[in-house]
Amino acid sequence: MKGLQNTHPWSATSSLRPRFIGLVVVSLLLTFAFVLSGYSGKLLPSANAASITHTSASSNSASYPIKVFFSKSPQSLNASSAVYPVDRVSPTIAVGTFSLQLLIAGPTLSERNAGYFTELNTLLSGPSNCSAPLPVGGPDFTLTLNMKGSVPETGTATVKFCRTVSSPGIGADARVTAEINTTLKQFANIKKVVILTKDGHCFGDGSGKDLCLH
Repeated sequence: MKGLQNTHPWSATSSLRPRFIGLVVVSLLLTFAFVLSGYSGKLLPSANAASITHTSASSNSASYPIKVFFSKSPQSLNASSAVYPVDRVSPTIAVGTFSLQLLIAGPTLSERNAGYFTELNTLLSGPSNCSAPLPVGGPDFTLTLNMKGSVPETGTATVKFCRTVSSPGIGADARVTAEINTTLKQFANIKKVVILTKDGHCFGDGSGKDLCLH
């Protein structure tokens, strides 16, 4: 978010100062809402993940080390379930949502040169059917904890895409499923992951029976 710049010193009689302060407060509230969009519960890294690190003892800012699991060539082309972690840092306690956002964003240039990849960022298309707090289009997905679809189930997280998902084949489906599952299961309170299309059907389920919901 691009901040507003003050090019003139405030005078005691200025009528713009209250308006400016109001805009800053509203902008901060909207930014906070946008970061948490799609997030429905608190996630903490598991014992296998790095512990929470506070960036400043005198401030409220904190960072949360996480991992994002990508496919890698040629290994994942021969074994679709093979995924490989890269280190990232989340600036928000909504680490599950943030890690999936980074997965969709894809690997960095240096990571791509090393063979890391994901097909997820090319499978999503069209507008989002999920609401957004800012007028920039809805999110790519929602993440709901302790739910198996629409049914409560402790330890299960449901990822539901908000945009159309098209797939080039079962290999890509399997790789994307492995990436999402492993990325989310790094967090101690997620034992199982259900992945749904925007229409509520099981992602990559060629049987048409929505077996992930049974």
